Amino acid sequence: MSIKAEYIWIDGTEPTALLRSKTKILADGATPPVWGFDGSSTNQAEGHSSDRVLRPVFTCPDPIRGGEHILVLCEVEEIDGQAHSSNTRALLRPIAERYADQESWFGIEQEYTFFKGSRPLGFPEGGFPAPQGPYYCGVGADAIFGREIVELHLDRCLAAGLAISGINAEVMPGQWEFQVGPAGPLEVSDHLWIARWLLYRTAEEFGVEATLDAKPARGDWNGAGAHTNFSTKAMREGYDAIITACEALGEGDKPMEHVTQYGSGIESRLTGAHETAPWNKYSYGVSHRGASVRIPWQVEVDKKGYIEDRRPNANVDPYVVTRLLVDTCCAALEKAGQV
Repeated sequence: MSIKAEYIWIDGTEPTALLRSKTKILADGATPPVWGFDGSSTNQAEGHSSDRVLRPVFTCPDPIRGGEHILVLCEVEEIDGQAHSSNTRALLRPIAERYADQESWFGIEQEYTFFKGSRPLGFPEGGFPAPQGPYYCGVGADAIFGREIVELHLDRCLAAGLAISGINAEVMPGQWEFQVGPAGPLEVSDHLWIARWLLYRTAEEFGVEATLDAKPARGDWNGAGAHTNFSTKAMREGYDAIITACEALGEGDKPMEHVTQYGSGIESRLTGAHETAPWNKYSYGVSHRGASVRIPWQVEVDKKGYIEDRRPNANVDPYVVTRLLVDTCCAALEKAGQV
């Protein structure tokens, strides 16, 4: 008996990478092998030397095809086995291993927007819907657009065994969110990339586009982010470590190091309005959605827990944001003896 293995990888398109996939037929029970592809068609090679390598790193059930069929997430390598320059997962691995004893956990809130043609789903032709207000966590056909796609996507993520932990409608018509985590840096990132692929693939069946554009509708509408919740063992046990992490994210050139890698078009979203802090000013505060980093009110009450970095765009690479947070915060906690 044969199975279908859908090989999925992140390409080299800039400024925002795209997902690619193709199908390999395997014998039932076979371990997915290394495979290849034409990198000149994915912005990962030139035509005169275009072979690139797909190395499987994460496998899960394929909830679309069902049965024993699988999804296979891959890292991209050169033919000599070296990580390709577009392979951001390879940069995360050594950082995750270096600070593994601190037990970093992540929960990423992935916002996205459905489009039908050139307009967000729910925007009337030739005009605009009512202002923001009734759409966030709303109910009813006058406020909610695309729920059937969202529910099917959720079911498929669960069937794939992904660490998806919730969904909700967001503040603009056609805008939604799903959450992945809590999980370690590599796991949460792998699961988020597969969840994104499933989102695109599911929306495709309805003739709808799902976009991670940071500001999908200009004007008085919220952008789309990927708020990233982060903690270490020390942060989950004491408040001093929470403050150390928040302070570390604001030291020296750290704010710009992070924000410049937090997704394309970040200046259009982080304006200081619409529940954001200005992209070029770092701040943190308790229960403050206008801060760069929010300390949830319950964390201050309990004197332990996690922080929420509100700066990452919806189109951020999760391998990048988890690497930056682990590297900055765990190094600071280690230096302060709070591990």
